[in-house]
Amino acid sequence: MAYIPSMDLVPGVLKGDTRAVARLLSRAENGNEEGRPALEEIFKRAGRAHVVGITGVPGSGKSTLVAKLTAAIRASGRKVAIIAVDPSSPYSGGSILGDRIRMGELVGDKGVYVRSMATRGALGGLARGTLEAVDIVDAAGYDMVLIETVGVGQDEVDVARASHTTVVVSAPGLGDDIQAIKAGVLEIADIHVVSKCDKPDADRTISDLKNMLVLSLGLQPHVPAPLDVGARKAARWQVPVVPTSSVNDKGIEELLKEIDRHGRSLKESGEIVERQAAIAERRLVKASEEMLRDKLEERRGELSVLLKELAARRVSPHYAARKLLTESGFGGDK
Repeated sequence: MAYIPSMDLVPGVLKGDTRAVARLLSRAENGNEEGRPALEEIFKRAGRAHVVGITGVPGSGKSTLVAKLTAAIRASGRKVAIIAVDPSSPYSGGSILGDRIRMGELVGDKGVYVRSMATRGALGGLARGTLEAVDIVDAAGYDMVLIETVGVGQDEVDVARASHTTVVVSAPGLGDDIQAIKAGVLEIADIHVVSKCDKPDADRTISDLKNMLVLSLGLQPHVPAPLDVGARKAARWQVPVVPTSSVNDKGIEELLKEIDRHGRSLKESGEIVERQAAIAERRLVKASEEMLRDKLEERRGELSVLLKELAARRVSPHYAARKLLTESGFGGDK
């Protein structure tokens, strides 16, 4: 198959051509420099979709919940794209990519687009290219974008900085009644979901969540960093707890209603502006980190002398990093 220049894919993406979408997604994920102008053009055309991050510990049933939620979204007449971030080895880069199997029943629906992305060792629960993938499916006309992140616990705060609405999923019977609401995870949720609520110990998990929201958050709404105190006071959202069961479809419609209600709340309160600013800041930092990491990887073969100095403790890590940044053209002389 002949190679198609990335800029030539843009019109197809804007028309919703899934082949053009798939090809540009691959170039975003691979960090292809040839694709950069196309991705920048797509960024200018995106910004309409409601982006929902769905996170939680392994075994909480996120993928099954996402499949059921997607069916409910489609029943409302909206198109939905799923960016499923899979764990992968930081050494080999290999990924399970199992979400394509679990969500296979959705593939025949032309109003659903599913893409799995490997983390390849990236921290924070998001893969490289995730946010650009959101831009692509957004510009392609999907009304809602669901980002399902890997279950890495407290590191998944990245999803709150990439989404308009963050859903945290927990389940009863995983060995700790409050396993999904530890410090750093409780605070990122706009909506809490207790999945598998058909289990007998689900009521206790629901009660624990509600009590911790009252005690720890004082019923104050979640507003992601780096917003100021004024923005926090202006917000009015109170985090709900939604019991669900994918076995009997219980709570799925209620969850979609809460997601839509949160989307309306963001717009009516004006908080959507702060959310967008937080996402923009995170994207700037993320892009800078990736550029720096790529530059350092290019110089890996030249680091032997500096590493020997560091290993022998003749220089400090801070001094070595500053020297490396300076020699790589990133400054660092202060």
